[in-house]
Amino acid sequence: MLADSIWRPSPNFGPRRDGLTPQLVVLHYTAMTGLDEVLARLCTPEHEVSCHYLIDEDGRLFTLVDGAMRAWHAGAGSWAGVSDINSRSIGIELLNSGRVRFSEAQMHRLEVVLACVMDRWRIAPHGVIGHSDMAPARKQDPGRFFDWQRLARKGLSVWPDASIGRDTADFAQTAAQFGYPVNEAGMDAVFEAFRQRFRPWHVGPLDATDCAMMDDLATRFSARSLSLT
Repeated sequence: MLADSIWRPSPNFGPRRDGLTPQLVVLHYTAMTGLDEVLARLCTPEHEVSCHYLIDEDGRLFTLVDGAMRAWHAGAGSWAGVSDINSRSIGIELLNSGRVRFSEAQMHRLEVVLACVMDRWRIAPHGVIGHSDMAPARKQDPGRFFDWQRLARKGLSVWPDASIGRDTADFAQTAAQFGYPVNEAGMDAVFEAFRQRFRPWHVGPLDATDCAMMDDLATRFSARSLSLT
């Protein structure tokens, strides 16, 4: 268990399937703002949902499921052409409604947790994804208010450089190379997920900047290099 973490065990977990170990981190927001309500939901058998870590707005960290076990946080979806993301990931929930920015205390704690998790399981920065990345047709978290660029500056995620990407690249093709489930979720859902994460306040149709950013992501951070099995 991570230092200063509060142990609040959830019964909603099981063994990782087929001997898999964490190769991804999936970030979520709770879409609920009451800590007690969130903990009750994540720790009650009938809800059949959990996560490995929950970070409160004030930075308090709760451990619900040991990282070696399979928490039930990701649901249906895929990344880099593989499914059963629960068996391949660590799930981190952030207490947030999805309509406001994440607190400084919360982001700082997340940085500490990510550094520890990524070191323990040897997870690459491009293995840190959002729930909306692997399930774009049905999920939006961690949403437009989440600061992905901050994590990338600290080596805890990735950020594209449009100046070195091809602005004529095939967006759907490069999105799939980066890891998005284009065939399963559809182009519209993937485009929305991309915009939420990398151009959260930009509006309008697909443009050259989108294509250049996705091309750079696919070139430097291809999902193939994650070697997901």
